[in-house]
Amino acid sequence: MGLPQYTEVYNNFDMAALEAEILDGRLDSGLNVCHEICDKWATDPQKVALYYETTDGGDGVLTFAELKAASARFANYLRSLGVSKGDRVAAMLPRGPELLIVITGTLRLGAVYQPLFTAFGSGAIEYRLERASTKLVVTDPDNYSKLTEVKNCPPVLCLNAAATATGADVADFEQAMAQQSDQCEPVMITGNDPFLQMFTSGTVGKAKGVAVPAKALLAFYVYMKYAIELRDDDVFWNVADPGWAYGLYYAVTGPLLMGHATHFNPNPFTPESTYDMIRKYRITNLAAAPTAYRLLKANDSVLPEGENLGLRVCSSAGEPLNPEVVNWIAKRHYCPVKDHYGQTETGMTCCNFHGLEHPLRPGAMGYSSPGHKVVALNEKNEVVGEGENGQLAVDIQASPLFHFDGYTWGEKDPFVNGYYLTGDMVTCHGDGSFSFSGRDDDIITTAGYRVGPADVESTLLEHAAVAESGVVAKPDEKRGSVIKAYVVIKAGQEPADDNVLREELQELVRHRLSTHAYPREIEFVDELPKTPSGKIQRFVLRNRAKEEAGE
Repeated sequence: MGLPQYTEVYNNFDMAALEAEILDGRLDSGLNVCHEICDKWATDPQKVALYYETTDGGDGVLTFAELKAASARFANYLRSLGVSKGDRVAAMLPRGPELLIVITGTLRLGAVYQPLFTAFGSGAIEYRLERASTKLVVTDPDNYSKLTEVKNCPPVLCLNAAATATGADVADFEQAMAQQSDQCEPVMITGNDPFLQMFTSGTVGKAKGVAVPAKALLAFYVYMKYAIELRDDDVFWNVADPGWAYGLYYAVTGPLLMGHATHFNPNPFTPESTYDMIRKYRITNLAAAPTAYRLLKANDSVLPEGENLGLRVCSSAGEPLNPEVVNWIAKRHYCPVKDHYGQTETGMTCCNFHGLEHPLRPGAMGYSSPGHKVVALNEKNEVVGEGENGQLAVDIQASPLFHFDGYTWGEKDPFVNGYYLTGDMVTCHGDGSFSFSGRDDDIITTAGYRVGPADVESTLLEHAAVAESGVVAKPDEKRGSVIKAYVVIKAGQEPADDNVLREELQELVRHRLSTHAYPREIEFVDELPKTPSGKIQRFVLRNRAKEEAGE
């Protein structure tokens, strides 16, 4: 039997019917996200929520029934601390069962889960905790030391607390859980109430807050069903880290909402470990950033000639997928890979769909997702025609699944004339499909992570020797881009050895911001190009970096 036609599904999208089909609760009168992604699947004691690897070479399984009981214990612990509906609870944990327990337990209480990427430095953590007035942070011994440098840090709950290097008097996760009841009635919220507190990179100033409301569950489901095409008989692995939107939305919330098991592997991504994981669990449906696929292609020899791992479909998101990778996956993995586009603010809004029949345009990022209408706008905010470039925007009135109400603390206004402006530039093909052509601002996408240059620049300025810095993306074959910093040294602070200062600056960014945000290249310059008003002209630096890369 053939796939449903894209145009038919898109034109007949019915939000009320979708809500009634997939949710036990109601967006207007009340629902609980933990019930929707866990409890309602827990009636079958054998039904698995999570298959996971461990860092010491072991593995394990967590059923929905076990997750329900553990989430109740964690919710009761939160309640004992005075945490209630709407409060933010953060975790800085590797991909393991405890992470799922913290997420679902937070949601059971009607509280809001806040992810902290494990590679964040103390400065990035401090900013996010302070901004969100976070009530609790759950972490492990490997990450605990970062929290000791955080000013006004909220209470900390630590896995295996006795193993923390400081020997500090910190609450122990296992002990706290053991003292709680495994019964806890879910607290109801409405579709407009937040359940996730995200942060997204900005070009000016600090990361911006994105509070994701419960009604986003419907959009997550549509993406999983039609773009990922997650079938009942699939074995699904989304490689993305739940410290970021794509992993939290579509490696955790999306599959569990469908009652489908997900997979976690906390170990470093290598071609060998990836193929071992696919073989071990017989993964059929794989999602990852283009960086992962590029790395596999670059290490083609790791996969024995002619071996078929059994992948049915692959999906890619985070940055455009180049045709060479698409062709390599078809040739070496005997399956299609489809490119998908989205943002932390909106979830996935423009896709090539595994689960729908539509014309395929090589290199295109796809078509509006059911429940959304995306368009391209010119500088006057008018919709452009076929073959023209414009800024990708969401037509809010025509998008019942659009759920972004604005940045949590009003950091920026991305709305104009009924449109949400994504900041991404695209080419309109006139048939409903679009191709990505770049950012209209300075956001850097490196190895699938989005980095705001302002964050890196302000961190570099913390060093006593730095007068100014300009940070841009430099094209790179494996990572898509690497971060390059052009740095002006203060008079009288010139180092005896440039390499020593270069390493100091890189380590400063790793420590304060994140290990993925440090500049892999630093060039010392006498001055930075500026506008008459003194603003750094990053486009001049970007063009210089492109020339250096031979583009």
